[in-house]
Amino acid sequence: MTYRGLPNAARVALGIALVVGVGIVLGLTLPTALSAMAAVIVETPAKIPWLTSRVTAFLAYFAITASVVYGLLLSTKLLDAIAHRPVSFALHRDLAAVGLGLAAIHGALLTLDKTIDFSIADLLVPFASPYRPVGVGIGQLAFYLVVLVTLSFYLRSRIGQRAWRLIHYLTFLAFIGSTAHGIMAGTDTSQPWAFWAYAGSATVVVFLTVYRIVTAIAVSRERRSAERSGRTIPSALAPLTLRRPA
Repeated sequence: MTYRGLPNAARVALGIALVVGVGIVLGLTLPTALSAMAAVIVETPAKIPWLTSRVTAFLAYFAITASVVYGLLLSTKLLDAIAHRPVSFALHRDLAAVGLGLAAIHGALLTLDKTIDFSIADLLVPFASPYRPVGVGIGQLAFYLVVLVTLSFYLRSRIGQRAWRLIHYLTFLAFIGSTAHGIMAGTDTSQPWAFWAYAGSATVVVFLTVYRIVTAIAVSRERRSAERSGRTIPSALAPLTLRRPA
């Protein structure tokens, strides 16, 4: 599937939809969020580290989720018709790096929160946390997996394509661990918006993963059939060949 780009009308419509969507979300949530933050700053400034740690935690989760989703879209080549592959791959890599950085900030902020005394060792050693050690420990392991996967992007030429692919499969474990960590250790888990954030993210990732597996099986069967009959793979199926893991 070669790059064609979106038609101009589609680009304009997509841009307008994006602006409208962001405007609606900000209009509905920003005033309340700013009011709550102002109240915390004025009335209970000691909660500022806790508040910022929660914000960075969700931003990190969304960045990691976006990286996984983008990788799955790349692996099925669904984006190739509207975006250049090098640009898409760079965005996939950068989203993982952003998620890693935000997760590190989230952990660092916990040392400033006096609600629960986290030491450096508590943050670095899995399952050593004084608060919900299992849930936090799963998140720590997920963080180290994200570190490994992110580093593999920058060491790809040195470790080789095969090793890079194998390491990249750990992205799925990192996503599962991040989701489990948010549900088991997050203080916002009982909130409806938090539930739908986790449920929505998991649904998208599962759907794209199943889609990728189904298309891979279809291509594999078509290839074997083509080899037996001496014909080539139909052009409609060839672009679905999976050469790069998410």
